[in-house]
Amino acid sequence: MKMQKGAFMRGTDNMIVKEIPVPEAGKKQVLVSLEYVGICGSDVHYFHNGNCGAYKVDLSEDFMLGHECAGTVVEIGEEVEHLKVGDKVALEPGITCGKCEACKSGHYNLCPDVVFLATPPVQGCNEEFIVFPEDMCFKLPDNVSTKEGALIEPLSVGFYAAEQGAVSSGDTVIILGAGCIGLVTLLACKARGASQIVVADLVDARLEKALELGATAVINSGKEDVFEKVKELAGTRGFDVVFETAGSAVTIAQTPFFVRRGGTITLVGISSQEEISYNFAQIMDKEATIKSVFRYKNIFPKAIAAVAGGAIDIKSIVTHEFELEHIQEAYEEAVNNKTDLVKAVIKVK
Repeated sequence: MKMQKGAFMRGTDNMIVKEIPVPEAGKKQVLVSLEYVGICGSDVHYFHNGNCGAYKVDLSEDFMLGHECAGTVVEIGEEVEHLKVGDKVALEPGITCGKCEACKSGHYNLCPDVVFLATPPVQGCNEEFIVFPEDMCFKLPDNVSTKEGALIEPLSVGFYAAEQGAVSSGDTVIILGAGCIGLVTLLACKARGASQIVVADLVDARLEKALELGATAVINSGKEDVFEKVKELAGTRGFDVVFETAGSAVTIAQTPFFVRRGGTITLVGISSQEEISYNFAQIMDKEATIKSVFRYKNIFPKAIAAVAGGAIDIKSIVTHEFELEHIQEAYEEAVNNKTDLVKAVIKVK
């Protein structure tokens, strides 16, 4: 039996690397040699807190994190039709049933029986090899690296957020939170033609990255009065679309005050709190629309094409890279480094 290295959390704030079997590709499956895995905010929540929102890790067992990944096909199973050994692929990490009302209506991201990598109890992909269904492995063009491929998953969240917010040419936008999801939402809004993109966060390094990626203005909400800055930038009108990407009770509560009358609020970040106080009087007075985002649907091909065509420079969001053997250090940095870490990836091989 061939063996590989896999990284698991063993309790909170603790990673171990151990040997596990290399799986074999079954019917309509491919074996992928993983090269990059991103560290998502949800991974950090699981690692540090043992939960992300309502999803909780069983801390009595080792649990593998990671769901943003890409690599190269090294083996194909029976009845694989569209992929071959040597193809570079990005993996869409959710395997859905294909039979329920959500799946059949095109909203497969809402499938109640989805098997999603690194969402307890499903193990993730911080490992050297993974078997995955062919139809959830998207071939990468020659000019798209596997490092960029691992970032297609978070980019798809940003694309879907912009789609839910119905951002169009000339729209004014504010994004609350400049972590990875806030930045990919910025890239998506820019690609859709938004005329003004304001980004608010507490961390200067993230705000500097937002400006680098095309934000028209930034607000350090830890040093500036965010309400006054919003009035300065948007006047009394407010913004066409407000995105909350931090998952913070504070910024979620701010959204109804920043949206214009008849505008749209798009909730993207997952809060650790299941219930949050919210000013619905503002919503009713403005007849604002509230949209929410749960992962994405039918986005991967668009996101890959946008990167391949040069419309999106996704690799520039990465600020830190770690080897698999140093995954403990990587996660500690993701938890503790609020100064200059924006996006970290694991280089598997």
